[in-house]
Amino acid sequence: MKIICIGRNYDAHIRELNNETPEEPVIFIKPDTALLRNNNPFFIPDFSNEIHHEVELVVKIKKPGRHIPVKFAKDYYDEVSLGIDFTARDVQNRLKAKGLPWEKAKGFDHSAVIANFLPLSVLSEGNNHGIDDCHFHLEKNGEIVQQGHTKHMIHRVDEIISHVSAYFGLRIGDYIFTGTPEGVGPVRPGDQLKGVLAGQTMFDFSVR
Repeated sequence: MKIICIGRNYDAHIRELNNETPEEPVIFIKPDTALLRNNNPFFIPDFSNEIHHEVELVVKIKKPGRHIPVKFAKDYYDEVSLGIDFTARDVQNRLKAKGLPWEKAKGFDHSAVIANFLPLSVLSEGNNHGIDDCHFHLEKNGEIVQQGHTKHMIHRVDEIISHVSAYFGLRIGDYIFTGTPEGVGPVRPGDQLKGVLAGQTMFDFSVR
């Protein structure tokens, strides 16, 4: 099982961090030890003073594939969830300034929150219109701090799957984090984080 993450996939988020817009999806990978499930609390690691939340739509791969054409990508997933890509921003900035990889800032233990998965059909119910037209948001202490809409993605889900599969063979159970919208910011001990996808609460856990 792999946790594949996409960076810089929303224009407004790119601007808030003063990054350049990429021509193709930016890919990085977290180890399976990064998983945090079941609304377990997130403990801020002692090596960082600036842990940021980044809420993201997550899809789960349901069958193996390599070099998947975009038009067939939808055949490789039928479940969707919401997650958080926790980032040690101070560590990341130091590593980036030296031109070094930044896995330590992204792949540390419990840095990948994943909620339970929902059938993809949920995104087509009511006022929702499928994976390319769905809304999600993150609340911190009852206040909405991030709002995302998949129609604002630079690279849509099927494009991401096709691109990733050209470099990494996909396997059953792989997770793909599809990028975060604007509004990323720090978490502190005592914070409560709640993620909502298509009107459904996906996770609700504390920061310690």
